[in-house]
This record gives sequence, C-alpha cells and structure tokens, in this order.
Amino acid sequence: MINLKNVTLRRGTKVLLDKASVTLNPGEKVGLVGRNGAGKSTLFALFNGSLTEDGGDFEMPRQWRMGQVAQNMPETDQAAADFVLEGDTRLAELRQRLVVAEASGDGMEMAHVYTDLADAGDHDAMPRAEALILGLGFRVDELNNPVNSFSGGWRMRLQLARALMCPSDILILDEPTNHLDLDALVWLEAWLQRYAGTMIVISHDREFLDAVTDVTLHIDHAKLTRYGSNYSGFEILRAQQMELQQASFSKQQDKIAHLQKFITRFKAQASKAKQAQSRVKALERMEKVAPLLADAEFTFGFKEPNNLPNPMLAISDASFGYVVDDEPKAILQGVSKSVLAGQRIGILGANGQGKSTLVKTIARTMPLLAGTLTEGKGLNIGYFAQQELDVLHPNDNPLEHMIRLSKELGSNEPSREQDLRNYLGTFNFSGDMVKQSVGSMSGGEKARLVLAMIVWQRPNLLLLDEPTNHLDLATREALSMALNEFEGTVMLVSHDRALLRAVCDEFWMVGRGKVEPFDGDLDDYQKYLLEESKRLREEAKNSARDVVVTATTAPVPAASAIVPRNDPSPSSAAPALAAAPAAKESSSAVTQTGTPGLSSAELRKQDAQKRQQLAAQTRPLKRELEQNEQRMANIETEKTRLEALLTTPVSPSEMADAGRRLKALSDEVASLEDRWLALTSLLEETTSTAL
Repeated sequence: MINLKNVTLRRGTKVLLDKASVTLNPGEKVGLVGRNGAGKSTLFALFNGSLTEDGGDFEMPRQWRMGQVAQNMPETDQAAADFVLEGDTRLAELRQRLVVAEASGDGMEMAHVYTDLADAGDHDAMPRAEALILGLGFRVDELNNPVNSFSGGWRMRLQLARALMCPSDILILDEPTNHLDLDALVWLEAWLQRYAGTMIVISHDREFLDAVTDVTLHIDHAKLTRYGSNYSGFEILRAQQMELQQASFSKQQDKIAHLQKFITRFKAQASKAKQAQSRVKALERMEKVAPLLADAEFTFGFKEPNNLPNPMLAISDASFGYVVDDEPKAILQGVSKSVLAGQRIGILGANGQGKSTLVKTIARTMPLLAGTLTEGKGLNIGYFAQQELDVLHPNDNPLEHMIRLSKELGSNEPSREQDLRNYLGTFNFSGDMVKQSVGSMSGGEKARLVLAMIVWQRPNLLLLDEPTNHLDLATREALSMALNEFEGTVMLVSHDRALLRAVCDEFWMVGRGKVEPFDGDLDDYQKYLLEESKRLREEAKNSARDVVVTATTAPVPAASAIVPRNDPSPSSAAPALAAAPAAKESSSAVTQTGTPGLSSAELRKQDAQKRQQLAAQTRPLKRELEQNEQRMANIETEKTRLEALLTTPVSPSEMADAGRRLKALSDEVASLEDRWLALTSLLEETTSTAL
C-alpha cells in the first residue's frame, strides 16, 4: 500500500502539504482533486521519486512497477508503433538479453529468455501496441508514420499509449484526457476500468472521474482528505462535511462568547473570581473548530447580444476543408444546414473527421471550398479556438489584448484602461497579472483570457472548440452556467460530457465526409461508439477465420518456424517469440533425459527448418497483404485525381459522378483497412498458434 504519515512537502518557500496523512490500498482507483496550485502535481512528483518529502514518512512498495506519461514532447523519426512498443520495458529488457545470449551461443540462457518472453506476452506485443494507438484515435495507415510527423497533441497521445503499454503495478496519470476527443475518451475509460493495478489520476473531467475512480483524494489547505467514493459522491460528502463543520464552528463560537461574557462580567468580583478563572481555563483547553474557508467561486456571464438574426447561418451544398499547395482538400462535402437563433448544438465525431474545420470555416478563419454559407444580418461571432494561441499574442499581456480589442470594436477613450483592468479582475486577472505576458501563463489562464475577450465582444453566435482544455472544475462549472444563461446560439465541440449534457439540446455527427443530425443523447452516442468498436472487432475475427480456412492448405506443423532473429524491420512479428516453445521443449527434454543441450550448429539447423515451415504457412497471408496495400495506394492515386477534378469547372453530372466515385472509394478504403488489420492480427496468431 501507499502510506503518507505527517508528510510535509514544499515547492520553494511555499508549503503545499503540511503534516498530511493518508493510506491508499493496492488496486484502488484514486482521483486526486483540488484547486489549481494546491499541490497535485507536486504529490505526483513524490510518488514517482523525483521529489522527496521535507518531513514525515512516505512509503510505497519498492517492487512496484510504475507507469506514467512522460511530459516531454518526443522528437524522433521512429515509427509510431515501435515507439509505443518500447513502453513495455520488461519486453525491451528481455529482448536485449536474448541478443547477448545469441551472440555468446548460450543455449540454456536462450531457453530461459524464450520462456520469459512468452510470459511477458512477446507473441502479441505489436498487436497490443497497435490496438492502443488505434484506440486513441490514430488511423491504420499512421501506425508506421514517424513520431515527429505528428502534431504536439497527437505525440502526447503516443506518450499516453506508451505509458499504457508499460506493465505496471501503479499507474499515475496527470490530465490524460486533455488531448482526446470523445471517441478516444470513451475507449480510454473502458481500458482503465479493466486495469488491475493501483491508479491515481488528476483530471478536471467529472464524468471521466466518476467512470474510472472509486476513491477521491482531496488536497485542500495543505491537508489530504480521503473519501471512499468517486467524484460525484465526493461532492456530496464534502458538502455534508462542510455543513457540519460550519455548524460545529458556529455552535462553538456561541459557547466561547457565553464563557467570555461570564469572565468579563465577574472576573473583578471576589465571590465569582474562582468561577471566572475556571472558565478561562476551559477556554484554554477547548480544541478550536476551524472556520469554514471555502474557495471563492469563479462566475461570469455573457452580455445580452445587440441583436439575434434568425437564421444565424444558412449553409447550402457546401464543402469544408483546407488548401495545400494551392490545391483544395475537401473533408466535408454536400453540407446543407441551418443554424437558428437560440439553438444549442453539440458537434460529435472522431478527431480528423472535420469538426474543427467546420467551426474554423464558420468562424471565417478558413475559406469555404464550395457551396454557399450565408450569414444573418448583424451576425457577431465569438470564437474559442482549440489552441488558445491561435487568437492570443504570446509576447503581449492581458491588458494589451483588451486595449487592442477595445480599439477594434470602435472604442478609443483614454480613460478606458481602468475599466479594462476592472473587467479583467472579474476573470481573476488582478494586480500584476494584467501585465504578465501571455506566453508565460498556464493553459487555464490563457483559456480564461480568451473567454474574457469573447464576452467583451457581446457575440450572438458562440463557436467553442474544446473550451475546457486546461480549465479546472470550478471554471468549467462557471462556463456551463454562463452558457445556459446566454441568449444567443451555441455551437460546441467538446470531450467534456458534463458540459455537453448541461448545454446542448441537439447534436450533429461529423464523419465520413458528412454532417448529419445524431438522433439521440450522449448515452446513445457512447453506446454507438462501443457497439461500433465491437462490430469492427467481430468483423476482423470473422475475416481471420475465413483466411485460415482458405489460406491453410497443409496441416499446421507441431513447431512453427522462427522469424530470423537478426531481422531489423519493425513489422517483424516479435523476433524471438517463435523460438520460445522450441527452446522450452529442448530444456524440458534435457531435464527428462539428462542429456546435454544442443550445440549451436544444431540449434541453427532447427531454426532454419522452422523458418521454412512458417514461411510456407504465412506466404498466402503476406501475399494478400501486399495486394491490399497496393490497392489502397491505387485508390489514393485515383482519389487525388478526382479531388483535383472537383476543383476545375465541370458539368453538374461530372461533379456528381466524381462525388459518387469518391464516396465508393472511401468506403472501399475503410473495408481494406479493416481487412489489413485482420490479416496482420492473423499473421501474429498463426505464428503464436504454430508454436
């Protein structure tokens, strides 16, 4: 178990924990909560050994293996799948031992390593790594892309997958949902619910905490308090505790006042002096109940819009996308939608399907590729970008941002600065903070500044693209309340289900090149995601069975062949795994007969025979894989030609034919990708089964 007894932790001169005590038991799933700056990340630093306690005792089992997400941005040209696979440190160690054993020709050591590799799951390591990557939202064709070819958010997803790949007894996660969309978030929840070890997670997503934790550890005023429930239960228990504390404090203050009144009245009277003195001692012995020091709540509201055009927007047969090298690349096509005054629209869909592209185009930061987008008269858009720095200047401070915005809106009064300072104070930018450069601010502070700038503009249409990234729970709650009181229209992209539930009354689904209404609520959407994932897995299994029936023309040999151990290609199926059973059998034979181990020459001869057998068995699968990949390459070429055709003047019938053909090709690619996954999994299964 993890045990903290009277632990004191400091960061510089600031005391973050003062004689704090708590016990966490093996297998518990713990949510670590508290206001920003309370010391959550510092406590994590104590857990992972990068910080030691300044006082008290901290104990954690030495033999526990820890999994955690590295905070550095990976800079490597290593393939994504190989990068994640290296997260299995146990497997990496065993593979290195195998290299040493092979170099020295130590057959007995090789046999032991093969057994250990089998126990460590070497036979399915790559499929497990790929499953983690795909579960976190990557496409099949990105598995072998270099890590440094991805943007920062996607690289942090790879760091998360690498941490999940690591065999661990304790897993610590600091805001793991920040770079995830709702699809990946649902998948991560399901994965963490199956995790068998101890888990401690910092998150500002209440539904995520409710789904994956059963204990809440609260840091408040340098103390740790343990609650035996998830976050929603913690809120109820804490409210009850605060109510009791306030009642106890009030009752004690009444008692103190009564005693003090008696002392003041009778201390000078000789007949009452003894009684007065006893009450003085009673006051001194009394254990004082602390007053309730609740954190100040953060609230704000949107100003009433100057007007409410209806409809706000009219979109007709539009194409949304981006331009690369002067060539338009359409992501969404044939979109026809109306946005009315007062609507609350939640936009759902996986990353890369076009949610942000749709929002950015409506926000006028990206051009419309085709069709028409008609704005209502007097439309005033307030846009919250997914990356706050899209609209902020890193070298400027909040006051400079507000002065510039005020001038852009037509106000240039010299006395305006103090009003702007007062306004920023309502968003918790007070004192010297109004002069602090944005580049040095935290993510939460940048998000609050963007909100302040949006509110100032009095928009009638709010476009919010992941506004809760970096916001703490109190600010998320304030945003939810402000949006519910907003009189205009809201279009919201978010993975925060609590915010979506509280704000939106209808949903649009963005995917497969279209924008369509989603008939259901978030619970229905989550069920849809899980059912879709299950359906794809079943299709992959069925495809794998079909391949086994048609591709296997000879009986499976008792011992499979070995993939060459010096094969450096990342697609090799675990170099050492196929040899494990053979080596184990050799070791077993030695034990039973008492004969010495095989010589290196005999081992190499056996290896060669097994490689030939495995090659014959897997050749049909590899051939189909090559055909599959060639077909996907041909489709990409044809899609590029058709997309280029759509950017040139053509007749309506030609445009329709090209669109239908693109749709058919996209569907075929999806089918080919599913088949590719089934084939690669089958190759791994065939190898391990033949062992």
